[in-house]
Amino acid sequence: MNTNLSIRHLRAFTEVANCGSFTQAASRLHLTQSSLTATIKQLEQSVGLILFDRTTRRVLLTLQGEQFRPVAEKLISDFDTAIGDLQAIAGQQQGQVAIAASPSTISRLLPPVIDDYRQQYPDIAISLRDDSAGQIEQRVLDNDVDFGIGANHSAHPELNYQPVLSDRYGVVVPACHPFIGESSIPWQRLIKEELLFLSADTGIRAQLNQFRQAGQLLLSDQKAILEVSNPAGLAALIRQGIGISVLPALAASTESFKELRFIPLIEPPMRRQVCLVSRKGRSLSPAASTLLSFAREHFLSMTLPPYLESIATAPTNNGSENS
Repeated sequence: MNTNLSIRHLRAFTEVANCGSFTQAASRLHLTQSSLTATIKQLEQSVGLILFDRTTRRVLLTLQGEQFRPVAEKLISDFDTAIGDLQAIAGQQQGQVAIAASPSTISRLLPPVIDDYRQQYPDIAISLRDDSAGQIEQRVLDNDVDFGIGANHSAHPELNYQPVLSDRYGVVVPACHPFIGESSIPWQRLIKEELLFLSADTGIRAQLNQFRQAGQLLLSDQKAILEVSNPAGLAALIRQGIGISVLPALAASTESFKELRFIPLIEPPMRRQVCLVSRKGRSLSPAASTLLSFAREHFLSMTLPPYLESIATAPTNNGSENS
């Protein structure tokens, strides 16, 4: 079989079949008649069959040509549809984008980003998946999502981490706690407190452990009386007066913590970086690339919750500001 046949041969065949004339078909295809005749001969020679009977008055399909006609028309239709879909995706007229992020990022940071993007690209479907830092990384690695927004949980060698926000750590206390009148609290004062922690699989707990192991904090989690897998449950325990907790400002700014007080921690002041997480060597679709740019630009310019700053104006280290 000749493998040099192309969609050009199919278009020539169907146009001649529709017109019943090489002259008319050539005009509609913007070809010379000799060029069109040569194209049809190439097709017939490649398949080893005569597809048209030529008479002095009209060009007619042979039996084999009649049988091939609907097949050729479907191939052309499928080809045009596929190319049209690709062009629509390139022009962001259709497609979808999936993002993995923490619940606090989705509730506090992404709504204006999504709103702005949807106004410009209303035909792009968007999927938001709330996950822990480790799960965000895994979804990006598995190509379940186009990109993630979260902390650098494991410094995975196959992932790119682009810091965009700097998030201050503080202590979250109920209204009845003795710390409530303080503007800041040294970490050392937490040692005797009843502390509640998020579970070890969360990015927040993992980073606190990293700070402790690096000798940046004397605080230990061995005295923790409870650990919780999600911030909403943690907030409920704090409101009940069972204990207090250490959280970044972004997590503490969500609706679950609205009746509680966030007090920044000092000596040393500590921050975490919120990053745009993508997989190395993977090209994003135009829609995903544009939404990633929207997120980056919004994070640099939007009004952020207290103690959360864009990376352009905030310290960029992962640990102590004094380190």
